[in-house]
Amino acid sequence: MPGFSDDFSGPDLDRSTWLASYLPVWSSTSDAAATYTVDNSLLRLTIPVDQGLWCAGDHDPPLRVSGIQSGSWSGPVGSTRGQQRYREGLVVREEQQRFEGWLPASGRVAIRCAMTLSPRSMGAMWLSGFEDDPAQEQCGELCVVEVFGKDPTAVGVGIKAFRDPALTQDFAAPRLPIDVADFHTYAVDWDAAEAVFTVDDEVVRRCPRPPTYPMQVMIAVFDFPEWSDGSDDQLVPELVVDWVRD
Repeated sequence: MPGFSDDFSGPDLDRSTWLASYLPVWSSTSDAAATYTVDNSLLRLTIPVDQGLWCAGDHDPPLRVSGIQSGSWSGPVGSTRGQQRYREGLVVREEQQRFEGWLPASGRVAIRCAMTLSPRSMGAMWLSGFEDDPAQEQCGELCVVEVFGKDPTAVGVGIKAFRDPALTQDFAAPRLPIDVADFHTYAVDWDAAEAVFTVDDEVVRRCPRPPTYPMQVMIAVFDFPEWSDGSDDQLVPELVVDWVRD
């Protein structure tokens, strides 16, 4: 989709681009639904204190999440065909219709966002292989930004290989002199030779041989209740997105 841009200027998410549910194949569309608002050209993803666990009783560690994604599909209920399998033996709980909102395979993807995090939460944007070819493990990821509240100056970027034998794990979290609570622009520019990761147009990492198959864009804020020390149970992590574009 050349010239893609979303500044969230409408009354709601553009449902031709975004699914407002985090990997519902392993849960359900309703149970995995994001808590969000779109207002004043800002998308706000939040996790209120009463939001339930994602894949409760199965995912380890327990987590809560509000996220959007630009693609989805699955095999039938009971099959093992689905995206971003987090453990062996997972089976589809809710069949997903094929949805191709925005699946870049090379070029540029950028986000301008701000994060309000506590030591038990994390905010991220990443590109994940659409993973619809059963003959290939096209499940690699390009992490554009990943920040944990317990170490907010460490900005994670790079390639995560997962089960893709064609990729080499190449991920790091360099410390940057920024406050992630303020708006910053995080981006990746990539082709078959190299992925270049930038923050506010400054290069922070270069990674050779990134994936160039169709990838869906994932934006999410996470909360890990087991990490709580009791002082942050009432805090609401938030990821505020100004725009996403190529």
